[in-house]
Amino acid sequence: QVQLIESGGGLVQAGGSLRLSCVASGLTFNTYFMGWFRQGPGKAREFVGGISRNGGSTAYADSVKGRFTISRDNAKNTVYLQMNSLKPEDTAVYYCAAGAGGISSVVYTRSTLYPYWGQGTQVTVSS
Repeated sequence: QVQLIESGGGLVQAGGSLRLSCVASGLTFNTYFMGWFRQGPGKAREFVGGISRNGGSTAYADSVKGRFTISRDNAKNTVYLQMNSLKPEDTAVYYCAAGAGGISSVVYTRSTLYPYWGQGTQVTVSS
């Protein structure tokens, strides 16, 4: 079955950086578009960043644009989220998600298009 395993979360001071990784198994990775979502305390889950199946297109939430970068390594079945200039409002559980089909160059931002989810990794940014 499809499994997504996130890692790299932790506690960091404001202004610091973290890199999240998500290793996928049980799927043909290069046929899946990938995304990162997050859910902060008392908040709804929200889109953070996404990358197309072919890796050629990316998209970000306005709140993280210019600070976060999503990338993928199809040879390693892994998607990354590099997070720089972290702010306390970035504190959340971060989830990796995968979806199949669609157009290879398109980034999908709606959570309902992603049937597969990881267990989440906690990111805490202290002020």
